[in-house]
Amino acid sequence: MARFFKALCIAATLTLIASAPCRAGSPVVVSSKLSSESAMIGEMIRLVLTAAAIPTVDRLKIGATPVVRRALLDGEVDLYVEYTGNGGIFFNMPANPAWKDFRKGYALGARLDYAKNRIVWLTPAPASNAWALAVRRDVASTHHLRTLSDFARWVAAGGQVVLACSAEFANAGTLRSLEDTYGFKLTSGQLIVLAGGETTAMITAAAARTDDTNTAMVYATDGGIAAANLVVLEDDKHDQPIYAPVPLIREAVLRAYPRISALVKPLMESLDRETLQHLNERVQVDGEAIEAVAKAYLDEKGLAHQELPP
Repeated sequence: MARFFKALCIAATLTLIASAPCRAGSPVVVSSKLSSESAMIGEMIRLVLTAAAIPTVDRLKIGATPVVRRALLDGEVDLYVEYTGNGGIFFNMPANPAWKDFRKGYALGARLDYAKNRIVWLTPAPASNAWALAVRRDVASTHHLRTLSDFARWVAAGGQVVLACSAEFANAGTLRSLEDTYGFKLTSGQLIVLAGGETTAMITAAAARTDDTNTAMVYATDGGIAAANLVVLEDDKHDQPIYAPVPLIREAVLRAYPRISALVKPLMESLDRETLQHLNERVQVDGEAIEAVAKAYLDEKGLAHQELPP
Protein backbone atom coordinates (compact mmCIF):
# COMPACT_ATOMS: atom_id res chain seq x y z
CA MET A 1 0.00 0.00 0.00
CA ALA A 2 2.83 2.40 0.82
CA ARG A 3 4.35 1.78 -2.61
CA PHE A 4 0.98 2.49 -4.22
CA PHE A 5 0.66 5.88 -2.54
CA LYS A 6 4.29 6.68 -3.36
CA ALA A 7 3.61 5.97 -7.05
CA LEU A 8 0.54 8.21 -6.93
CA CYS A 9 2.59 11.01 -5.39
CA ILE A 10 5.28 10.72 -8.05
CA ALA A 11 2.70 10.76 -10.85
CA ALA A 12 0.97 13.78 -9.34
CA THR A 13 4.27 15.62 -8.98
CA LEU A 14 5.18 15.04 -12.63
CA THR A 15 1.75 16.28 -13.74
CA LEU A 16 2.13 19.44 -11.63
CA ILE A 17 5.58 20.11 -13.10
CA ALA A 18 4.41 19.65 -16.69
CA SER A 19 1.39 21.90 -16.14
CA ALA A 20 3.16 24.51 -14.02
CA PRO A 21 2.25 28.02 -15.20
CA CYS A 22 4.48 29.63 -17.78
CA ARG A 23 4.09 33.37 -18.15
CA ALA A 24 4.12 34.92 -21.61
CA GLY A 25 7.49 36.62 -21.85
CA SER A 26 9.37 33.77 -20.21
CA PRO A 27 11.83 32.20 -22.64
CA VAL A 28 11.07 28.82 -24.20
CA VAL A 29 13.91 26.41 -23.43
CA VAL A 30 14.53 24.47 -26.66
CA SER A 31 16.53 21.28 -26.34
CA SER A 32 17.57 18.25 -28.39
CA LYS A 33 19.27 14.90 -28.27
CA LEU A 34 22.92 14.49 -29.23
CA SER A 35 22.35 13.48 -32.86
CA SER A 36 22.97 16.09 -35.54
CA GLU A 37 19.46 15.56 -36.98
CA SER A 38 17.78 16.21 -33.64
CA ALA A 39 19.93 19.27 -33.04
CA MET A 40 19.35 20.61 -36.56
CA ILE A 41 15.56 20.39 -36.30
CA GLY A 42 15.71 21.82 -32.79
CA GLU A 43 17.74 24.76 -34.05
CA MET A 44 15.24 25.34 -36.86
CA ILE A 45 12.40 25.44 -34.36
CA ARG A 46 14.35 27.80 -32.09
CA LEU A 47 15.03 30.16 -35.01
CA VAL A 48 11.39 30.09 -36.11
CA LEU A 49 10.24 31.01 -32.60
CA THR A 50 12.84 33.73 -32.25
CA ALA A 51 11.82 35.24 -35.59
CA ALA A 52 8.24 35.32 -34.30
CA ALA A 53 9.36 37.34 -31.24
CA ILE A 54 9.05 34.39 -28.88
CA PRO A 55 12.10 34.42 -26.59
CA THR A 56 14.13 31.20 -26.48
CA VAL A 57 17.01 29.61 -24.62
CA ASP A 58 19.35 27.27 -26.52
CA ARG A 59 19.90 23.99 -24.65
CA LEU A 60 20.51 21.77 -27.65
CA LYS A 61 22.42 18.47 -27.56
CA ILE A 62 22.17 17.94 -23.78
CA GLY A 63 22.20 14.15 -23.88
CA ALA A 64 20.75 10.88 -25.09
CA THR A 65 17.02 10.10 -25.12
CA PRO A 66 16.63 9.31 -21.37
CA VAL A 67 18.39 12.55 -20.41
CA VAL A 68 16.42 14.95 -22.57
CA ARG A 69 13.14 13.12 -21.92
CA ARG A 70 13.70 13.40 -18.16
CA ALA A 71 14.55 17.08 -18.53
CA LEU A 72 11.24 17.70 -20.32
CA LEU A 73 9.21 15.84 -17.69
CA ASP A 74 11.04 17.69 -14.90
CA GLY A 75 10.38 21.07 -16.51
CA GLU A 76 14.07 21.78 -17.06
CA VAL A 77 13.46 22.14 -20.82
CA ASP A 78 10.24 23.10 -22.58
CA LEU A 79 10.47 21.61 -26.06
CA TYR A 80 12.54 19.04 -27.93
CA VAL A 81 12.25 16.79 -30.99
CA GLU A 82 11.45 13.14 -30.26
CA TYR A 83 10.69 10.22 -32.60
CA THR A 84 7.20 8.68 -32.60
CA GLY A 85 8.31 5.03 -32.30
CA ASN A 86 9.97 5.75 -28.96
CA GLY A 87 6.49 6.02 -27.49
CA GLY A 88 6.54 2.24 -27.32
CA ILE A 89 9.46 2.45 -24.91
CA PHE A 90 8.12 5.41 -22.92
CA PHE A 91 4.81 3.67 -22.23
CA ASN A 92 6.09 0.08 -22.04
CA MET A 93 4.19 -1.19 -25.07
CA PRO A 94 6.82 -1.76 -27.79
CA ALA A 95 4.86 -4.64 -29.35
CA ASN A 96 1.78 -2.52 -30.04
CA PRO A 97 1.30 -2.54 -33.85
CA ALA A 98 0.28 1.12 -33.80
CA TRP A 99 3.95 2.15 -33.75
CA LYS A 100 4.35 0.68 -37.26
CA ASP A 101 1.72 3.06 -38.64
CA PHE A 102 2.52 6.76 -39.07
CA ARG A 103 -0.89 8.14 -38.05
CA LYS A 104 -1.80 5.51 -35.44
CA GLY A 105 1.58 5.70 -33.71
CA TYR A 106 1.45 9.48 -33.56
CA ALA A 107 -2.13 9.47 -32.25
CA LEU A 108 -1.39 6.85 -29.59
CA GLY A 109 1.78 8.54 -28.38
CA ALA A 110 0.14 11.96 -28.30
CA ARG A 111 -2.83 10.67 -26.33
CA LEU A 112 -0.77 8.77 -23.77
CA ASP A 113 1.80 11.54 -23.20
CA TYR A 114 -0.85 14.19 -22.72
CA ALA A 115 -2.93 12.07 -20.36
CA LYS A 116 0.03 11.07 -18.19
CA ASN A 117 2.40 14.02 -18.42
CA ARG A 118 0.53 16.95 -20.01
CA ILE A 119 3.04 16.84 -22.84
CA VAL A 120 1.69 17.91 -26.25
CA TRP A 121 2.90 16.30 -29.47
CA LEU A 122 3.02 18.91 -32.24
CA THR A 123 3.02 18.20 -35.99
CA PRO A 124 5.26 15.26 -36.97
CA ALA A 125 7.53 15.22 -40.02
CA PRO A 126 6.42 12.92 -42.89
CA ALA A 127 9.57 10.81 -42.56
CA SER A 128 10.92 7.92 -40.53
CA ASN A 129 14.43 7.50 -39.17
CA ALA A 130 13.92 3.76 -38.67
CA TRP A 131 16.44 1.07 -39.49
CA ALA A 132 16.32 0.25 -43.19
CA LEU A 133 18.25 -1.50 -45.95
CA ALA A 134 19.82 0.56 -48.71
CA VAL A 135 21.33 -0.87 -51.90
CA ARG A 136 23.70 0.59 -54.44
CA ARG A 137 21.74 2.57 -57.04
CA ASP A 138 23.22 0.61 -59.94
CA VAL A 139 22.19 -2.67 -58.30
CA ALA A 140 18.70 -1.35 -57.59
CA SER A 141 18.32 -0.27 -61.20
CA THR A 142 19.58 -3.52 -62.67
CA HIS A 143 17.40 -5.74 -60.48
CA HIS A 144 14.37 -3.42 -60.20
CA LEU A 145 14.63 -3.05 -56.43
CA ARG A 146 12.34 -0.48 -54.85
CA THR A 147 10.86 -2.29 -51.86
CA LEU A 148 11.90 -4.96 -49.39
CA SER A 149 9.51 -7.30 -51.19
CA ASP A 150 11.59 -6.72 -54.33
CA PHE A 151 14.72 -7.40 -52.28
CA ALA A 152 13.27 -10.69 -51.01
CA ARG A 153 12.50 -11.74 -54.56
CA TRP A 154 16.07 -10.95 -55.56
CA VAL A 155 17.51 -12.96 -52.66
CA ALA A 156 15.24 -15.93 -53.44
CA ALA A 157 16.39 -15.86 -57.05
CA GLY A 158 20.01 -16.24 -55.95
CA GLY A 159 20.94 -12.57 -55.94
CA GLN A 160 24.52 -11.89 -54.89
CA VAL A 161 23.62 -9.93 -51.77
CA VAL A 162 26.34 -8.84 -49.35
CA LEU A 163 24.99 -6.81 -46.43
CA ALA A 164 27.07 -4.64 -44.10
CA CYS A 165 25.31 -4.22 -40.77
CA SER A 166 25.88 -3.82 -37.06
CA ALA A 167 26.07 -6.70 -34.59
CA GLU A 168 22.94 -5.35 -32.91
CA PHE A 169 21.02 -5.36 -36.19
CA ALA A 170 22.16 -8.90 -37.03
CA ASN A 171 21.77 -10.45 -33.59
CA ALA A 172 19.07 -8.55 -31.68
CA GLY A 173 16.15 -9.60 -33.84
CA THR A 174 15.78 -6.85 -36.44
CA LEU A 175 17.28 -8.76 -39.35
CA ARG A 176 15.38 -11.91 -38.32
CA SER A 177 12.15 -9.91 -38.20
CA LEU A 178 12.72 -8.60 -41.73
CA GLU A 179 13.56 -12.09 -42.96
CA ASP A 180 10.41 -13.54 -41.41
CA THR A 181 8.14 -10.77 -42.69
CA TYR A 182 9.46 -10.79 -46.24
CA GLY A 183 10.37 -14.46 -46.60
CA PHE A 184 14.08 -14.30 -47.33
CA LYS A 185 17.18 -15.64 -45.58
CA LEU A 186 20.73 -14.35 -45.73
CA THR A 187 23.56 -16.75 -44.96
CA SER A 188 26.44 -15.85 -42.66
CA GLY A 189 28.61 -15.57 -45.77
CA GLN A 190 26.37 -12.76 -47.02
CA LEU A 191 26.82 -10.67 -43.88
CA ILE A 192 29.64 -8.33 -42.93
CA VAL A 193 28.91 -7.68 -39.26
CA LEU A 194 30.58 -4.63 -37.71
CA ALA A 195 30.90 -4.25 -33.95
CA GLY A 196 29.81 -0.60 -33.76
CA GLY A 197 26.44 0.85 -34.65
CA GLU A 198 27.74 3.77 -36.69
CA THR A 199 25.98 3.56 -40.05
CA THR A 200 28.67 5.60 -41.80
CA ALA A 201 30.89 2.51 -41.87
CA MET A 202 28.15 0.41 -43.48
CA ILE A 203 27.33 3.08 -46.05
CA THR A 204 31.02 3.48 -46.90
CA ALA A 205 31.44 -0.27 -47.33
CA ALA A 206 28.55 -0.45 -49.80
CA ALA A 207 29.72 2.61 -51.72
CA ALA A 208 33.29 1.26 -52.00
CA ARG A 209 32.10 -2.32 -52.69
CA THR A 210 34.28 -3.52 -49.82
CA ASP A 211 34.35 -7.34 -49.96
CA ASP A 212 31.60 -7.11 -52.62
CA THR A 213 29.22 -5.28 -50.26
CA ASN A 214 26.24 -3.88 -52.14
CA THR A 215 23.69 -3.41 -49.33
CA ALA A 216 23.96 -1.43 -46.10
CA MET A 217 22.04 -1.16 -42.87
CA VAL A 218 21.09 2.50 -42.52
CA TYR A 219 18.84 4.87 -40.70
CA ALA A 220 16.48 6.02 -43.42
CA THR A 221 17.32 9.73 -43.14
CA ASP A 222 21.11 9.27 -42.93
CA GLY A 223 23.03 12.02 -44.65
CA GLY A 224 25.49 9.65 -46.31
CA ILE A 225 22.86 7.73 -48.30
CA ALA A 226 22.53 10.09 -51.27
CA ALA A 227 26.24 10.94 -51.31
CA ALA A 228 27.08 7.21 -51.51
CA ASN A 229 24.55 6.74 -54.33
CA LEU A 230 22.44 4.29 -52.36
CA VAL A 231 18.67 3.74 -52.51
CA VAL A 232 16.57 3.08 -49.39
CA LEU A 233 14.21 0.13 -49.87
CA GLU A 234 10.63 0.79 -48.81
CA ASP A 235 9.34 -1.26 -45.89
CA ASP A 236 6.16 -2.06 -47.85
CA LYS A 237 4.87 -4.62 -45.31
CA HIS A 238 5.49 -2.30 -42.35
CA ASP A 239 7.82 -4.55 -40.39
CA GLN A 240 9.65 -1.78 -38.56
CA PRO A 241 8.22 0.91 -36.24
CA ILE A 242 7.90 4.42 -37.65
CA TYR A 243 10.30 6.91 -36.10
CA ALA A 244 8.92 10.21 -37.34
CA PRO A 245 10.50 13.35 -35.86
CA VAL A 246 7.95 15.15 -33.70
CA PRO A 247 8.36 18.19 -31.42
CA LEU A 248 7.15 17.65 -27.85
CA ILE A 249 6.22 20.63 -25.69
CA ARG A 250 4.97 21.16 -22.15
CA GLU A 251 1.28 22.11 -22.14
CA ALA A 252 1.89 25.10 -19.87
CA VAL A 253 4.36 26.56 -22.35
CA LEU A 254 2.00 26.03 -25.28
CA ARG A 255 -0.74 27.80 -23.35
CA ALA A 256 1.57 30.76 -22.79
CA TYR A 257 2.56 30.80 -26.48
CA PRO A 258 -0.31 29.20 -28.45
CA ARG A 259 1.22 30.41 -31.75
CA ILE A 260 3.97 27.82 -31.43
CA SER A 261 1.78 25.05 -32.85
CA ALA A 262 1.03 26.99 -36.05
CA LEU A 263 4.61 28.23 -36.37
CA VAL A 264 6.11 24.75 -36.17
CA LYS A 265 3.55 23.02 -38.43
CA PRO A 266 4.79 24.12 -41.90
CA LEU A 267 8.40 23.47 -40.93
CA MET A 268 7.75 19.91 -39.81
CA GLU A 269 5.52 19.18 -42.81
CA SER A 270 8.37 20.19 -45.13
CA LEU A 271 10.83 17.67 -43.67
CA ASP A 272 10.23 14.54 -45.74
CA ARG A 273 12.81 11.74 -45.97
CA GLU A 274 14.67 13.09 -49.00
CA THR A 275 14.83 16.59 -47.51
CA LEU A 276 16.23 15.27 -44.23
CA GLN A 277 18.76 13.13 -46.11
CA HIS A 278 19.94 16.20 -48.00
CA LEU A 279 20.13 18.39 -44.90
CA ASN A 280 21.88 15.66 -42.92
CA GLU A 281 24.33 15.24 -45.78
CA ARG A 282 25.33 18.89 -45.51
CA VAL A 283 26.10 18.42 -41.82
CA GLN A 284 27.33 14.83 -41.61
CA VAL A 285 29.22 14.59 -44.93
CA ASP A 286 30.05 18.14 -46.01
CA GLY A 287 30.86 19.32 -42.50
CA GLU A 288 28.69 22.45 -42.50
CA ALA A 289 27.66 23.87 -39.14
CA ILE A 290 24.22 22.86 -37.90
CA GLU A 291 23.31 26.50 -37.26
CA ALA A 292 24.23 27.52 -40.82
CA VAL A 293 22.30 24.67 -42.42
CA ALA A 294 19.23 25.35 -40.28
CA LYS A 295 19.20 29.07 -41.09
CA ALA A 296 19.79 28.52 -44.81
CA TYR A 297 16.91 26.05 -45.01
CA LEU A 298 14.49 28.37 -43.25
CA ASP A 299 15.50 31.23 -45.52
CA GLU A 300 15.12 29.06 -48.62
CA LYS A 301 11.63 27.94 -47.60
CA GLY A 302 10.53 31.31 -46.27
CA LEU A 303 9.81 29.81 -42.86
CA ALA A 304 11.72 32.23 -40.65
CA HIS A 305 9.14 35.01 -40.98
CA GLN A 306 5.70 33.48 -41.25
CA GLU A 307 2.50 35.49 -41.49
CA LEU A 308 0.03 34.07 -38.98
CA PRO A 309 -3.58 35.12 -38.43
CA PRO A 310 -4.10 37.25 -35.30
